[in-house]
Amino acid sequence: MSFQDKISALMARPGQDPVSKDDVSWWMKFAGRGVGTVGGFIAIFLGVWNCVGIITADIDALLAGIWQIIAGFIVLCCEAPCCCMFVDHVQKLSDAIDRRPYWNRALGYVIIAIPPIVLDPGLSTVFGSGLIFATGVIYGMMALGKKATAEEMRQAATSENTVSRPTANLVANAQPISFTGAPVFDSNV
Repeated sequence: MSFQDKISALMARPGQDPVSKDDVSWWMKFAGRGVGTVGGFIAIFLGVWNCVGIITADIDALLAGIWQIIAGFIVLCCEAPCCCMFVDHVQKLSDAIDRRPYWNRALGYVIIAIPPIVLDPGLSTVFGSGLIFATGVIYGMMALGKKATAEEMRQAATSENTVSRPTANLVANAQPISFTGAPVFDSNV
């Protein structure tokens, strides 16, 4: 059993199909889950830290902190339901979200990460919500899919029917532009 198989067995969810149905690499999946889990914990902690801003009557920091706590909890419920066993139906929610395409999760994480930063652009808010945003970016890259092999990219670059090559003309009867030289200025004019 390879190291990758051992890590996959450790990170597998109960009832998960051992054979992947998509072409996303294993390290990208673990990066999304890892950043989401760690980012959720840090967002909750820093959200509580922002809520202490009520002592100085900073309502924006309080609202940003509450939003960040909720966003961190949502990310934890989706990415690491084992951390939220005390809440009913978290596993069902996590399974439902896992069945959705990656771009749905990416868009959701990016959307819930932005409001705290807008409300209170402090360092703790930017860092806590930034990790949730980074999770959304990772899932967005997963939604784009796997990069082509070097041979496939070379073949696509040299094919004749490529429209976006640098020498392609926008108009079929376009004439090449030639350089005629610098204009001559007459000083008598």
